[in-house]
Amino acid sequence: MSDMRFFRIHRPWEDWVGMLLGVLIMVSPWFPLQASDSVDVERSHLILNCFVIGMLVLGVAQLEYVALQRWEEVASIVLGLWLMASPFVLGYAGDQALQLWHIALGALVVVLGALQLWQDWNLSDQDLAKHPQ
Repeated sequence: MSDMRFFRIHRPWEDWVGMLLGVLIMVSPWFPLQASDSVDVERSHLILNCFVIGMLVLGVAQLEYVALQRWEEVASIVLGLWLMASPFVLGYAGDQALQLWHIALGALVVVLGALQLWQDWNLSDQDLAKHPQ
């Protein structure tokens, strides 16, 4: 019973995990060891996408830490879903390692955002303003 109560309260470490995920997304184009010697110019759209999505996830997590609002959690979910879809939309699904990284990181962002949204769903605006920092 106490284990379930642990997940009912939005805790500051969740926002820190969101910030870490944003940083990991920004550097994710260089995670997998590339078998081919592809030039970064050929992958500029991929790098730009990762940088923008990573910065947005990092920024939203920082906003959640400072001033909690429900739209920030919804934005995190949308960003995570876009990261999961981006290998197919932007055409780098052939890179299996990077595709796996983006699906995993996107899923973590979605799960974290959904957990935080569930935790804060019934809170009033005054309760959200009292979010511990």
